[in-house]
Amino acid sequence: MTPKIARFLASRQPATPCLVVDVDRVAENFCALQAALPLARIYYAVKANPAPAVLSRLVGLGSFFDAAGIEEVEACLAAGAPASSISFGNTIKKSTAIARAHAAGVPIYAFDSAEELAKIARHAPGRRVYCRILVENAGADWPLSRKFGTTIESARELMLQAASLGLDPYGLSFHVGSQQTDTAAYEAAIGRVAMLFTDLRERGVNVRMVNLGGGFPVAYRDEVPGIDRFGLAIGNAIARHFGNALPEIVVEPGRFIVGDAGVVSAEVVLVSRRSKSDPVRWVYLDIGRFGGLAETEGEAIKYRITTTHDGDEAGPVAIAGPTCDGADILYERANYRLPLSLACGERIELHAAGAYVSTYASQGFNGFAPLAEHYI
Repeated sequence: MTPKIARFLASRQPATPCLVVDVDRVAENFCALQAALPLARIYYAVKANPAPAVLSRLVGLGSFFDAAGIEEVEACLAAGAPASSISFGNTIKKSTAIARAHAAGVPIYAFDSAEELAKIARHAPGRRVYCRILVENAGADWPLSRKFGTTIESARELMLQAASLGLDPYGLSFHVGSQQTDTAAYEAAIGRVAMLFTDLRERGVNVRMVNLGGGFPVAYRDEVPGIDRFGLAIGNAIARHFGNALPEIVVEPGRFIVGDAGVVSAEVVLVSRRSKSDPVRWVYLDIGRFGGLAETEGEAIKYRITTTHDGDEAGPVAIAGPTCDGADILYERANYRLPLSLACGERIELHAAGAYVSTYASQGFNGFAPLAEHYI
């Protein structure tokens, strides 16, 4: 929690549940990533948090933008981003969305299949395209490898086909998984893509960009490697595999830019035990998986939680949301311990919650309104 967020919560006591984001921290994180990867062009992954205050601050810093849908494209344009700074980075796009993005001037489109490539050729003729490669996601708390990406062999044929369809075969991309804590994942993926990059060049394809995706981690309950370590590992891998013939380098961070800039403030609705002899208390909050904390699925993302009673004697807890749904459980196995003095009606904070919370919130499940958002 930044000092500015702490002051806001103390002075305003906003109604819960709410997300409070320090936009200055967003800018600091963007600049830290620029310093760690000076040769890379940063395309902020809008899906992490598309709030106008975040987008406009990043526009002022010269950021580029990775949009997952036409609505995100239009949000970037509304925030003042030039169309030339936007990449339509989802490999699954409606034809109408491609056509609208093309008409708006968006120059770059992702694909990982022949069918998607054909749609882009038909609705965004002449535009730059890049193919997403399937790579290992080991070390990531939120893997992405099952749904996206194609094989090296398929990518080779698709990139050769792109030029014949009148498109510009601009580059290759990969994603090592979100909240990736192992720098070796980037090194292995860069080596894998570099071989295809060289092969395509030798076949006469004017490929010139490598997109490293996002995945850079933030500290939740556990410490993670600093961004400088990722920058060093990536820089060394690129130099080793590409030598002096460096491609254009693109990264698409979302979580790293906004994650630790935000805090969710919630209310404890109930603290109870299943039996008098059960040492585990159930702590129910006024926000749960359907209120924005979807990344607690499988207890993948483990937010750091603080209370006003920190320092008191603590005991084991299970933590759940407020809805009448048995799946609305945040943590049972992750060994959370909270103060025994914690009581209903008190506030609790979930830290580093600036990414993938506001956009995951349901639109009225059980009648609960989406959490309020404050950008300061």
